[in-house]
Amino acid sequence: MRTPAFPSDEAARVQALHDLLILDTEPEEQFDAITGFCASAFRVPIALVSLVDTNRQWFKSRQGLDACETGRDISFCGHAILQAEPLVIPDALEDARFADNPLVTGDPKIRFYAGMPLELSSGHRIGTLCLIDRKPRRLEPEDLNLLRDLAKLVVREIEAR
Repeated sequence: MRTPAFPSDEAARVQALHDLLILDTEPEEQFDAITGFCASAFRVPIALVSLVDTNRQWFKSRQGLDACETGRDISFCGHAILQAEPLVIPDALEDARFADNPLVTGDPKIRFYAGMPLELSSGHRIGTLCLIDRKPRRLEPEDLNLLRDLAKLVVREIEAR
């Protein structure tokens, strides 16, 4: 397992996230509607709005997962925020970064992951809109375009709060 690296703008990124005053807030219908749509449209058991804090990833919205946060050191989303494009892992057991990750070898038994970074208008990537499945799979280009558009919607909702 590889622990995610920190982005070059880590201090400013975390400050931008904290300035939003969104961490540890109650669920909100607009985010739950998006993750609910994602779970249904992409036919995945888990869909999340994940915000990557200093030492954890916290879920503003979650479908199909009981946990409200996990350690950043084992997060897939910590890897996803390192790039502007979606991070897609068709089969986590075949990816050296994740094969022995406890989220793969234990609950929730992640095999497929697709995370689109949530990039604020400031350029800071604060988390992801992500899809998770317990079986390997792939996404078509039009699926990635839809995920990208939905992530933009999440960002608009976050910045409008």
